[in-house]
Amino acid sequence: MRANPPETVALLSDTHGVLPVLEAVLAEPEVRSADLVVVTGDLVSGPMPVETLDALTSLGDRVLLVRGNADREVVEASRGAACEHPESVFAAEILGADRLALLAGLPHPVTLAVQGFGDVVLCHGSPRDDDEVVLVDTRPSRWAEAFADLPDSVRTVCCGHTHMPFVRLVDRRLVVNPGSVGMPYGRPGGAWALLRGGQVSLRHTPVDVDAACARIVAESAYPDAAAWADEYVRAVHSDVEALASFGPRDGRTSSRP
Repeated sequence: MRANPPETVALLSDTHGVLPVLEAVLAEPEVRSADLVVVTGDLVSGPMPVETLDALTSLGDRVLLVRGNADREVVEASRGAACEHPESVFAAEILGADRLALLAGLPHPVTLAVQGFGDVVLCHGSPRDDDEVVLVDTRPSRWAEAFADLPDSVRTVCCGHTHMPFVRLVDRRLVVNPGSVGMPYGRPGGAWALLRGGQVSLRHTPVDVDAACARIVAESAYPDAAAWADEYVRAVHSDVEALASFGPRDGRTSSRP
């Protein structure tokens, strides 16, 4: 527990080893001045994992890192587990023992007191599962299942995982997904959110996409970094396409209401 609950929290997620966009977000005045920067998982699975993790840990006590499913996957891959995501395999191969140990020790979920919000649960997919898909249009009964183990005192949940920003109420709980810094769906640039004074605002940091992609190609050893950057940093997948892809994973084909 922090001695003094933060007054302002910059909420990021899914940095995915994309250093140029992360640096642009961290340079935002309201991120620089925030009491705490929280990143709700999937930190390194991408083209510049070492540099991205080092940029986050360089914030020291001002950063709180939460485990994502891809972070867990990187650790498992480093221990010999099969992995279908090449960016996670790449990260596992180059992070080194100390950084992998840091990833292995990341918590999920985390409960944090924030001024104006009370206890806030920070997670990746959902509080119960770092790989669970819950979307802005997920049915209330599925949200209720995902939140079943939360105490009534928790009225705000911050998640990530699906790379699309939203703020919505779920049976009087506020749910915040800041979107993705490293692999956005919908529009390029860094999506994030600011929690301050009991209010949430979704933010977006534009970037020079051509320059970001060129830097990744120049500085990353990731195989075919150009193709990866063209797909993910340029945000070729729309939010509508992403919702269609993720939708079946929230159980919406069930006959339940």
